[in-house]
Amino acid sequence: MGNSFLCPKCSGHLKVGDSVVFSTRTKKGQVGLVLLSPQLGNYKVKNHPSFDFEVGDYVEFFCPLCQVQLTSEKNENLAKVIMIDDELNEYEILFSKIAGEKCTYKIVGGNVEEFGKDSSHYLDTILQHQRKEEKK
Repeated sequence: MGNSFLCPKCSGHLKVGDSVVFSTRTKKGQVGLVLLSPQLGNYKVKNHPSFDFEVGDYVEFFCPLCQVQLTSEKNENLAKVIMIDDELNEYEILFSKIAGEKCTYKIVGGNVEEFGKDSSHYLDTILQHQRKEEKK
């Protein structure tokens, strides 16, 4: 079956076929659908040619079902979804909202697994947030 990807707000399924589907908006106000690979560390992006953004552009991600903004509380440059694997384990998945930045994090409890050549960019912030959560 493969991993399921869910909206953290409405729990709606975001994976369709071989893609995870998001509604997006650029800083210039352009809107469009973006399809990402469900394979963590695979940074292929599909979008309509008229919806253009360049490397370094900040792109907001939204649930295409309930339209909630998917920004992580750990860092405003990261989007957040929930992943459930075949054994029904649940993970928090964070990925960069900066076009071309290759970083993804798979988080469960105090464990953080990182993917992508740019994953060091936000790791300290994520780990600090994790330590604060553990103290609560």
